[in-house]
Amino acid sequence: MKFAVNSSALEKLLGKVIPAIPPRTPMQVIEHFLVQIQENILTVTGTDLDMFITCTMNIDSDGDFEAIIPAKLFYDLVRSIPDSMIHFEAGDNKTLNLKTDSGVYQLGYAEATDFPQLPAVTYTKQVNIAGSVLKNAFDLTSFAASKEPMRPAMTGILFDFTDEGLKFVATDGHRLVRYIHKTLKFEEADQIVVPSKTVDILLKFVGDAQVAVSYTSSNVLFRFSDITMISNLINQKYPAYNSVIPLENENILKLDKKPLVSAVKRMLLFDSTSFPKVKLSLNESVVEVSSEDINKGSRGTESIPCEYNGAPMEIAFNTNFMYDVINHMEQDKLLFRFESPTRAALVEGLEPTEDKDVLMLLMPVRLNV
Repeated sequence: MKFAVNSSALEKLLGKVIPAIPPRTPMQVIEHFLVQIQENILTVTGTDLDMFITCTMNIDSDGDFEAIIPAKLFYDLVRSIPDSMIHFEAGDNKTLNLKTDSGVYQLGYAEATDFPQLPAVTYTKQVNIAGSVLKNAFDLTSFAASKEPMRPAMTGILFDFTDEGLKFVATDGHRLVRYIHKTLKFEEADQIVVPSKTVDILLKFVGDAQVAVSYTSSNVLFRFSDITMISNLINQKYPAYNSVIPLENENILKLDKKPLVSAVKRMLLFDSTSFPKVKLSLNESVVEVSSEDINKGSRGTESIPCEYNGAPMEIAFNTNFMYDVINHMEQDKLLFRFESPTRAALVEGLEPTEDKDVLMLLMPVRLNV
């Protein structure tokens, strides 16, 4: 069996599959790519057993081929070769010979019989989502997913299929993001929780084209462009996030995003390493942003023009969490809703949008700690 392929094109293909290969594993077979050639289509698959990524490209080949090849070695070799044609030939003794204008290389391969099989699943539920929408939703939610394995459901992104729209939700218990794509509505309510690792990989490769999302109670499949990605779902019930979103926050703060982001970023310099917090002192036309480290004798305070309609209030947040929340807001003008210094604050863009709704929630911290 012989075929030839451009090194840059092959590097691009392998680069989409390599994220599925685990860095360390006692199961040696999944440190390999499954490489298949059939009817002039090259298919490369990688897996860590929780997900499978498959990518395809058209080639000219004089025969079919199937083998497993060490993934890291193959990928590193291909991306080290300058933009040129690589000529492949399957040799004797389970070797794959690669030849370029300046070099000859040999990789050992093994039979594909032990490579894990893709889940034998019949997908009965499917929705098509614009890649730009999916990427935007992931960009605005994934940062808030929990990193704590003791709360597995919260380590993923919730897809909540509702008659109000498709809702993407992430929370770590300190902050929560709810993104509603209003144009996709569902008569039958349903939920799936997609692992953060799956979302992070999708963020790298999803473009603007349509993404076909198919799912069951245990698996989800994303198909777009030349990529097929199958992932296990998190088999845990997601927290009732609607119950923690307050409905009666009547103290309203309106201000420009840019000066607030800059001020909070500077307050990170004055944070106590043991208990970082930024304090907002709310008044009718000015919000004072401050932070201090008593042990080091350092303090920072800034005043930002605002419109505030409510009782004067002092409220504090974890500085890092607040910076993440406001920095991810897309609009230039923000609207905060407060109830009291001990209740969750809501953050939204000031201007409503037609096709989506983004709401972020931030839990306060105690002022006297």
